Amino acid sequence: MQLLIGLLAVFLSGWTACAAAAGPATSSHGGEAGAHAGHHGLPPAPVTVFHLGPLPVTNSMVVTWIAAAGLIVFARRALRRIEAVPRGAQNFWEWLVESLYDFLEGVIGRDLVRKTFWFFATIFIFILFTNWISLFPGVGTIGWGVQTEHGFRLVKPLFRGGNADLNMTAAMAMIFFAFWTVWAFQANGAKGVFLHIFGPKGESAGLMRLMMIVVFFAVGILEVISILFRPVSLSFRLYGNIFAGENLLETMATMIQEPAWAKAVFSVLLPIPFYFMELLVGLVQALVFMLLTAVFTMLICTHEEGAGGGHGH
Repeated sequence: MQLLIGLLAVFLSGWTACAAAAGPATSSHGGEAGAHAGHHGLPPAPVTVFHLGPLPVTNSMVVTWIAAAGLIVFARRALRRIEAVPRGAQNFWEWLVESLYDFLEGVIGRDLVRKTFWFFATIFIFILFTNWISLFPGVGTIGWGVQTEHGFRLVKPLFRGGNADLNMTAAMAMIFFAFWTVWAFQANGAKGVFLHIFGPKGESAGLMRLMMIVVFFAVGILEVISILFRPVSLSFRLYGNIFAGENLLETMATMIQEPAWAKAVFSVLLPIPFYFMELLVGLVQALVFMLLTAVFTMLICTHEEGAGGGHGH
């Protein structure tokens, strides 16, 4: 149930971020067509496909909704009648959750994984399936366009990869940052967080200790800057890899234009090896996002005397 709640929270937060960023950039269909009619490759920003009242809904949001809704329905149906000996879909979900739990327990420790597993598992599963759903035929190729002298050109796709939208990846990174802050203060308290960042490490006395206080205070300022930039690096890493992958697939599909028979054949054959590569990239990027967020949490929450993971500061 916590995984389902996490999925709802993640994709609804993505809606909020996308809706806030999409309005002025996609105010009219004519403007979109004029901006992208001569554009080759995936545009950097998503486009609005319809509105729910005053709220714009972008093509990347449509894909994230489909991914989240599909996962929620699949999980509910698979676990509707839990059997002592799991079979089929129930067996798959139990294997996935248990594998993730054992993996994270080995990374961040038993105590911390009990508190945070629901979030890290949600992030991994959601990112993975959103990446893979974005590779389905029709994503980026179905929509509205214009007829040109070279044929039909798509200018407003109905679907766009959910993580090929910086708004979505930034929303997930900011959710993590909010939870990271809560977990840090729960584990250490306000004084403990301050000492963890700015306090001197190691044993020293006298003048040396005073010097170390100054040094570690300066290091703490750099650490604060590093912490504040973590959501930026997390969001751009995921967005950049998925955005580049989708552009690569489109480039391979449109590389051959003449003659017509070669275009028809190679537009199908050329992208195939890259689809397999993108399946792997989707898995790796989901794993990297989960691992980085888990390690960032472990570094602030684990104590030298604690049993959580055995990594002290």
